[in-house]
Amino acid sequence: MDLPSILESLLVASESPLPSSELARLVRARAAEFSEDSITENPENAPAPDSPERELDLDALAQINEEEIEAALSELNKHYESTQRSFVVDQGSKGWKIFTKADYAGFVKLLFPGRKPERLSPPAMETLAIIAYRQPVTKSALEAVRGVSCDGMLQKLLDRELVKISGRADLPGRPLLYATTELFLEHFGIADIEELPNIGELRKVELPDGTEEDTDDKIPTPVEDAETQLALSAVEKPAEEAPAEPESTEDEPSPTQ
Repeated sequence: MDLPSILESLLVASESPLPSSELARLVRARAAEFSEDSITENPENAPAPDSPERELDLDALAQINEEEIEAALSELNKHYESTQRSFVVDQGSKGWKIFTKADYAGFVKLLFPGRKPERLSPPAMETLAIIAYRQPVTKSALEAVRGVSCDGMLQKLLDRELVKISGRADLPGRPLLYATTELFLEHFGIADIEELPNIGELRKVELPDGTEEDTDDKIPTPVEDAETQLALSAVEKPAEEAPAEPESTEDEPSPTQ
């Protein structure tokens, strides 16, 4: 019995993913049960004479940390790879879990005949991408970036639990703020939002936030746009000169005089 096999047993038995901190806690807790005081109080904690647990380094397990847990999980994956197993240990947004490899998806999907993959439309993906990179974000900011109403797309993302309401902005009217969910992280196979590609660079890009100032400064209204076009037209095509008026003859003598 070694640490990788202990972790494997925990991940197989658990119905939900386990983070590194929880795996380390469980290992330390079991090691603590082997102490003399614990066995004295609870004799059932004592390992059987022929138990593989007697071979464990209890002092090391009692001090196990998250780095050692992750190193052991890496060793477990190497063993899976060398023995050509159909699954791997991978870390999701909620912790570590054993996943079937994508190569076997065609067989595994037969277990779930009623479930079909759900695809998002390009507008929904565009809206989701803006929320993911700029969260928390208001609806008006989304619409300022996309240039169209986002009500339908937001409702679709909320219904699919890829987006959630994370609070209210400190702006006039206290508009709702939207952010991504843990299901979003699981769906795209990342453990943290910081794993999105180029997130540091894209967060630095200045975008309109949908406030009245931004709207006035960056998005001209149709009337303003028309006035601008008229002004440009006047510059490019100057008005034709009016015909010269005949000189006044008030002070000139009449031919009959």
